[in-house]
Amino acid sequence: MNVREWIVIGSAGILALGGCSRKQSGGPPPVFSVQVVAVEARQQPLVETVPLVGSIAANETIEVKSETDGIVSEITFSEGQRVEKGQLLVVLDETKFATAVNEAEANFKLSQATYERSQQLFRDKLMSQQDFDQAVATFSMNHANLELRQRLLKDARVYAAFAGTVGARQISPGQVISRNSTLTWLVDLDTVKVEVKVPEKYLGQVQIGQPLEFNVAAYPGEKFTGEVYFISPQIDESTRTALVKARIPNPGAKLKGGMFASLDLRLQLRDTAVVIPEPAIVNNGDATMVFVVNNQTNAEIKMVKIGMRLAGKAEVLSGLAAGEKVIVEGVQKLRPGAPVRLAPASAAAPYLN
Repeated sequence: MNVREWIVIGSAGILALGGCSRKQSGGPPPVFSVQVVAVEARQQPLVETVPLVGSIAANETIEVKSETDGIVSEITFSEGQRVEKGQLLVVLDETKFATAVNEAEANFKLSQATYERSQQLFRDKLMSQQDFDQAVATFSMNHANLELRQRLLKDARVYAAFAGTVGARQISPGQVISRNSTLTWLVDLDTVKVEVKVPEKYLGQVQIGQPLEFNVAAYPGEKFTGEVYFISPQIDESTRTALVKARIPNPGAKLKGGMFASLDLRLQLRDTAVVIPEPAIVNNGDATMVFVVNNQTNAEIKMVKIGMRLAGKAEVLSGLAAGEKVIVEGVQKLRPGAPVRLAPASAAAPYLN
């Protein structure tokens, strides 16, 4: 049944009722008004919330390893300890490294003295070019060897690369380790990152600096807020998503790397949209309409085009202006042109949120 048929049938019914009333009473029929609940169509920013699942990552995290092979001589940290950048963590046995440095120093000093004498002899033309070049090469080689031995001695001590928290210890004193041996982990949780993959169609609504709210299972009911600082320049072709990262302050290290983050990505679709409560919408086949209260306090039908539907609300793209009163309760009893009376304002309160 289309709108015109509805209006004709409704009007015919009213005439029939009116005729019966006149026969019974001999006068004009009484006018009855229908009590309805109506609210104004509002103009407001339209925001869509997209539920996503991400994961928490530490700001920085590394496996702590030695740059050289050796025997663990001393462990200077405790598991879970807070350490500062440059703090000593592990000392390897330095005996062989120190001996190598002493040997390299002796060779270097000897070659340095030879080089200095060779310079004077070469200037006085008492040394051939070949012998002088040999002295220079020996001096340079011993100097490089000394620097290498000093670096190896330095590598026998492992320091914290940045401030953070030390993880579980993977070594014991006296243990022989290689360069590939993991000593412990170092994690910076002062700031954490939430990483989430955003569907391609929403990427245009994500901006650098945009706030991002999420929660984790460990702290139900508590909201954490971060700020988007990275949007991947590439789309994952298999999932049609892009990686988005937000940075979150983490005082007290409540958030840990690897936690799941449940978040609602807020996307502002339009700055000014006409929005009405969803119960006001009447569907009649392919037609979509609403009842409004006109200036004569009568019910009037308006054909509308609906856009985005959100929780309990709908966007009206055309057919209705902001400020018009749409009827949300009592629609079933209405006909076009029927007089209505508005229910108390308290009845409309649930539809105003």
